[in-house]
Amino acid sequence: MLFLQLLVSGIQTGAIYALTAAGFALIFGATRVFHVAHGAAFALAGYSFLALSQAGFPWFVGAGAALVVAVAFGLFMDFLVYRPIQRHEGSFFTVFVAAFGMSIVVQSLIELGFGRGFVVVASPLTRAHEVLPGLYLADIFWVAVGVALLLFGAVTLFLERTRIGIGLRALSENPELLRAFGLSSRRLSMVAFGLGSALAVPGAVLTAMTSGLQPAIAAQVMLVSLAAAVVGGIGSLRGAALAGLLLGVVENLVVSVLDTQWSAAAGFVVLFAFILFKPSGLFGQAVAR
Repeated sequence: MLFLQLLVSGIQTGAIYALTAAGFALIFGATRVFHVAHGAAFALAGYSFLALSQAGFPWFVGAGAALVVAVAFGLFMDFLVYRPIQRHEGSFFTVFVAAFGMSIVVQSLIELGFGRGFVVVASPLTRAHEVLPGLYLADIFWVAVGVALLLFGAVTLFLERTRIGIGLRALSENPELLRAFGLSSRRLSMVAFGLGSALAVPGAVLTAMTSGLQPAIAAQVMLVSLAAAVVGGIGSLRGAALAGLLLGVVENLVVSVLDTQWSAAAGFVVLFAFILFKPSGLFGQAVAR
């Protein structure tokens, strides 16, 4: 029964990873910008939800505020950080350093406002109930899985069935061609950053109510998103979501055979295995050289 309990916990964690990694993959796949500050958007969303919850506002007000903050931060990074660098033909390394620096600034601001310890938003959804002998399940499990499935399905339909969504998929490959169809590459870039940042919000809110938040969580989220993007196949939204689910399950199941300190490392063992044996990832395209 321990294995089943860990599997359930892994699916819940994986649902959070899947949405966050899908947001990172969407931004990178559309713009080819290595958005290291994606984890900072997650942290800002989580702490915005925490602040309003502590102030006594209903959860949906806190979640709405978290969405606004995360999207605003993504647009800020695109418009005031990445765009000026790209305008002056800055290198990939310049973009990386700028995004990394912004992540450090966000972490420092969070430490000033909330301290360095773990904080959790109390919620009745986290109260576990025994559904089978030895198996406990909280209502937030169904919320996490349901939200992940609903949002991933909605984003997939948006990318495949709408004019803007199809434009996002073509943005990184041939931005000049977009003008022939009346689409602006800069506006599509803003859509990519806004939508990708929004996908980090459910995971941030759910994390605030389950495992809790701490200022350095931005780096952890970024590492998981990067690992999921590589395992799933660079630029593949479906691959990143599936890989995020896989990493969450692996992190929890490894506890059944190894010490808990190996939990975080297990996901990166999976990453290294894919880099060595299948570098194109689950849904990426292999490139012949």
